[in-house]
Amino acid sequence: MPCTTILVGKKASYDGSTMIARNDDGFYDVKKLIVVPPKKQPRKYKSKIGQLEIELPDNPLSYTACPTVGSNRGIWAAAGINEANVGMSATETITSNALVLGADPLVRPKKATRRGEKDIPGGIGEEDLVVLVLPYIHTAREGVIRLGELLEKYGTYEMNGIAFNDEDEIWWLETIGGHHWMARRVKDEEYVIMPNQLGIDYFDFKDAYGEQKEFMCSKDLKQFVKDNHLDRNQDKIFNPRNVFGSHSDSDHVYNTPRAWFMGRYFNPTTYKWEGENADFTPESDNIPWSFVPEHKITVEEVKYILSSYYQGTKYNPYSGVDYPEKGMYRSIGIARTGMMAICQIRGYAPEKLKGVEWICFGSNAFNVVLPVYTNTDKMPKYLAETTEDVSTETFYWGSRLIGALADPHFGQ
Repeated sequence: MPCTTILVGKKASYDGSTMIARNDDGFYDVKKLIVVPPKKQPRKYKSKIGQLEIELPDNPLSYTACPTVGSNRGIWAAAGINEANVGMSATETITSNALVLGADPLVRPKKATRRGEKDIPGGIGEEDLVVLVLPYIHTAREGVIRLGELLEKYGTYEMNGIAFNDEDEIWWLETIGGHHWMARRVKDEEYVIMPNQLGIDYFDFKDAYGEQKEFMCSKDLKQFVKDNHLDRNQDKIFNPRNVFGSHSDSDHVYNTPRAWFMGRYFNPTTYKWEGENADFTPESDNIPWSFVPEHKITVEEVKYILSSYYQGTKYNPYSGVDYPEKGMYRSIGIARTGMMAICQIRGYAPEKLKGVEWICFGSNAFNVVLPVYTNTDKMPKYLAETTEDVSTETFYWGSRLIGALADPHFGQ
């Protein structure tokens, strides 16, 4: 599920709120926004893809979800905020390498091929994570702990990055192979940019196995690295990208250019982004995971950057000038986006109003983002009652129709 994520710490945002945001770029999924009350949360969950049954606790919180409509592929709840004002976005599909996946293979389901055999369930994945985690956590840190326990117990069939936020903290978790994971707290004064690559570029095992102020990981991650000769760093600083990540040719077309554009926008003078002797280019593998922005970041700017298509550069696919480089890199705002959510937790607001979920559907280059309070019993019909039938009565289909009309006639 190719997506783009940005995380904004409370001292990096315009109003002291924390923000986690992600484009869900899937299969032209039809999406709706709903509230799931405790009585409608399942007590036994079975995934569609992994075919895995999981018993769930009896004390769920109410939470918002953005599930896929009419799908036989599962719920795919995508993002939400629960009644404890904790946000979750799941997931950013990320990449790894053959050494890691050989040492800890992904846990994929297996269909029986002979009479008398039984199907073998796989692990958990993007379709499951919000439903399995968000109703049961009261802080962002608790989200990491619960998801980490599920990953170690059941494994996963894919590589993913998952964000959690509350009014004070943002945590980012990345899966590693089938059963391992690591998580890093976003510094309050920083923002994080994430295309579809393993992103964390520094990890402190001493803290992860000690106070866990800034880092957490699966119980045996350090030993796993040692036993399988995975540490390819040349110095004593542990850079997970060098160990767990990928640096493929396709990354330089699909992933790194998006990180380059986001960093260039929020830190235009901190680094040299273009021309001779540039610090970073669209194909740089070492663009930092996090930055201190040159100015505090607003909701409008989060929407803008997740709608972007290299405007102001020769890579813009909508440019009226036929540069040779036009359209050569994968844009952030693309036609197949199903939804985008910004989960904003405002520590200064009354308890019932702290959580605001900004939601939009379809191609972000042509849509608008709508704020909704999340501590509520239900969503408006035009958000919650989307069907697979095209209708101008729903926010989803209205957004899709505008995008379909505007995309081929951008100049007009």
